[in-house]
Amino acid sequence: MPNLAYDSFQETVGEFLVRHRSIIDVLSKLQESSARVTRAIATAVTACGCVEITAHRQEIPDDASFQRLKDFMDTHLNGDLCEGCREIIETELGQNLFYLAALCGLLGLKMEEILSKERDRVSALGPYSLT
Repeated sequence: MPNLAYDSFQETVGEFLVRHRSIIDVLSKLQESSARVTRAIATAVTACGCVEITAHRQEIPDDASFQRLKDFMDTHLNGDLCEGCREIIETELGQNLFYLAALCGLLGLKMEEILSKERDRVSALGPYSLT
């Protein structure tokens, strides 16, 4: 069953994608929007401080089963996004999704189908997908 939210979003993007309609423009804007997401998260850490990254070597017991690995893996992220940082990151992620939808549209691909296939692939491979 198609997800109308994805289809509707992709159609809306297609309607409003006027200025950067070239595949080259869309590719570069997608890359730029990805960098802006990264920058917004870095700013939340370094300028605002609402979240903190405490990276260290993952500590996994020698006798840990593969099924329990997730229990031992740390995100290295502490804290919660403040409202300002959350809003900025949501906006940047939205722009990233916009250009991803635009790329799909230009290539004649459906986001919903891609997500469905990826979900099925991950489900079929389970922990062996390691994505």
